Amino acid sequence: MNRAIALIAASLALLPVTSHAQQRPDEQNEARRDLRAGNVRSLRDIERRVLPTKPGMQYLGPEYDPSAMVYRLKFIRDGRVMFVDVDAKTGQVLGESR
Repeated sequence: MNRAIALIAASLALLPVTSHAQQRPDEQNEARRDLRAGNVRSLRDIERRVLPTKPGMQYLGPEYDPSAMVYRLKFIRDGRVMFVDVDAKTGQVLGESR
């Protein structure tokens, strides 16, 4: 049993952390277009604001919804996934869901 837990933990530690460069290409293009137009904050700015508020959670990466102009940041801790929706224009956290 302990060996199985150790193997799972080691496997999880090797998983790459998703970065904004790993978003779907259409999301990236929409986000870039909105950023260049001055309609949204940069993803780095959003991450700098939100990530420190989630200590102990692993950041899995973002998604961008261009129609709503919302970033959805995905986190995991203890096998539970959590989403944080952030207004891309203001940087304000709109809500969290599990």
